[in-house]
Amino acid sequence: MAKISRIITIQSLPKMSEASSSSSARSTGPSEKDGVRVIAKKESKAAADCLAQAFRNDEVAQYFVKTRDTEHWSEDERWALHVRIMRSLVLAHCIKGLALTVGPNHDGVALWMPPGKSLDDRMTMFRSGMWTLNLKLSKEGKRRFQKEFLPLLHDTKREVLRHLDNDSWYLVYIGTKPEARGKGYARMLIEYVTKQADAQGHTCYLESSNDINPAIYRKFGFDTVKKIQLTDGPSPVGLDIMVRQPISRNPSHELTHLEHHGQTAGNGIDSAANMHGNI
Repeated sequence: MAKISRIITIQSLPKMSEASSSSSARSTGPSEKDGVRVIAKKESKAAADCLAQAFRNDEVAQYFVKTRDTEHWSEDERWALHVRIMRSLVLAHCIKGLALTVGPNHDGVALWMPPGKSLDDRMTMFRSGMWTLNLKLSKEGKRRFQKEFLPLLHDTKREVLRHLDNDSWYLVYIGTKPEARGKGYARMLIEYVTKQADAQGHTCYLESSNDINPAIYRKFGFDTVKKIQLTDGPSPVGLDIMVRQPISRNPSHELTHLEHHGQTAGNGIDSAANMHGNI
C-alpha cells in the first residue's frame, strides 16, 4: 500500500476552501495576536469539523466516499465517513505535522507537513486512527485511495520537486467555514508558513482540486507547474500542482525545471475558497 501520508499531500483543497507540530514553526511564525495558533490534540475534532464543512462538496475529498458501491449508503453514512477521514488527518498533523487554526471557533484550518517530516510511521498512524480508514472505506473507495490516488500524488510530488521532495513545506489541506469566508483567514494560514519558508529558503508545494483556487494561490507566490487527473470515477477529477519558490532565492533550494512543466505566472489575492476545499 502506498504510504498514507501521500494522500494528504494533495492539498486537494476542493475549491480552495476558505474551508507533533514543528518547533521552528512555533517560534518563527506570527504571534497569536495575529490570530493564527497551533491546534492542540484536544481540539482536533473541532478543527476537523471545519475542514469537513469546507470540503463537503469537493470532488477530491469525496473521491473515496462517493463511489459506485456506496450508492446505497445514506447521506448521513457518507458524511460520517467524510468527517472520520478529516478527524484522523487533523489529529495526525497535530502529532507529526503542523495543524493551524484561526478565528474564534476554528473558523479556518490548515494542515502543513514541514520539511523532513511525514505521517508514514506506524505510531502516528495508530495514534491518529488513520489505520482504521482501511476498514471504513468501501472496496472501491479503498482501491481508488491505495491504487490510484496515493501513488499518483507521491510520484508527481517526487517528479516535480526532485531533490527538494524531502526539503519542502507541503500544504495538505486548507479550508474555512462557509460563514467565515472573506475575512482573510486563508491568507493568514498560508503566510504563517510561507514567511518562515522564505526565511529558511524552503520551497512550498500543494495540489489544488478546484478551478477557482489556482488564481488565489498565485497571489501567494505559487505557480502551476503541472496538471494531473484522477480517472477511476465516472468523470476525470483534475488537480493543479503548484509550487512556491522562496522569495529569498537560495540556489540550492530552487527548482530549475519549472518551465519544462509549463509554469504560469499569476498575480493577485485574498480570501480563498477551497484549496482542496474552500478558503
